[in-house]
Amino acid sequence: MAELIELTDRGLYCEAGDFFIDAWKPVHRTFVTHGHGDHAHTGMQEYWCARESEPILNWRLGDQKIHTMPYGETRQFGDVTVSLHPAGHILGSAQVRVEHQGEVWVFTGDFKRDPDPTCAPFEVVTCDVFICEATFAFPVYAWPDTRDEIARVLQWREQCEAQGKAAILYAYGLGKSQRILAELDGLLDLPVLLHGAMAKGVEIYRQAGISLTPTELVLDLPVETDFSGRLILAPPSAQDSAWTRRFRHFEQALASGWMQLRGNRRRRNLQRGFVISDHADWRSLVNTIRESGAKRVLATHGNTDALIPFLERDLGLQAERLRTVYGDEEELVDAGDAGASA
Repeated sequence: MAELIELTDRGLYCEAGDFFIDAWKPVHRTFVTHGHGDHAHTGMQEYWCARESEPILNWRLGDQKIHTMPYGETRQFGDVTVSLHPAGHILGSAQVRVEHQGEVWVFTGDFKRDPDPTCAPFEVVTCDVFICEATFAFPVYAWPDTRDEIARVLQWREQCEAQGKAAILYAYGLGKSQRILAELDGLLDLPVLLHGAMAKGVEIYRQAGISLTPTELVLDLPVETDFSGRLILAPPSAQDSAWTRRFRHFEQALASGWMQLRGNRRRRNLQRGFVISDHADWRSLVNTIRESGAKRVLATHGNTDALIPFLERDLGLQAERLRTVYGDEEELVDAGDAGASA
């Protein structure tokens, strides 16, 4: 008997509804869970996404045929009922719920459970089969309160100011950077300075009505500007680039779940690391699987070697790895940065 959702060389495919989910090669119809480059690809004939994701896909993919759905609304594709539900990952991120002949599958895409002022909170969707990410599926990953990490960012900026240095904080250009700007709203006396690659994403979030701290583009400031004590937000691809030379004296930090491990900070030649992630940590992932009520779990990219034995041994679930091409965007070259003005 065929699976309701199967892995193909083009992406996850639902034959009964004749659609793909987060297809990575050109297909006739695909649902897109969110706008990050490892899930949203060009070349599809028809895109479906959550309504809030449309401006992001227009930006990242260009002129495409995009259909939108409000969260929770159902649509029929053949004998299959599809609905989208908040994933809590970034603005417009969605889980895809697929129901056919009484059987329910849910594909989470990337997701998180922590509070985020820039997107709808994750919604638990009960199902029979749960397809989930496993980016940080290892017990060592346990996120601190984001407000505490933002307080550490502010303290670091003050220390840099006392030393006559700029504070360059690297964060992924879509989702992470806007979340940081939202958390900083009302906490700074001066605008955050942005790398040019950040401008469009910040504009889209502002147009969506999300309150962000004031920002300015670095390029809009005179060359002789004193950057001491200024907090500067830039994509990871800018680290140690020629762009950083204009700041003369500076420290570099990264906001990422990978900063949970100090060795990652040392290997990346960073002075600071802040544990701010847009993915679920170990506890959130396990709790979400429990709450879904699923008896079968298919785990995509990440630490599946730790997760699958745990689910089988400790939770008594049927679990296996689904070898998609999705990766963690923090480890990828941000396609949105390519060719962007510094």
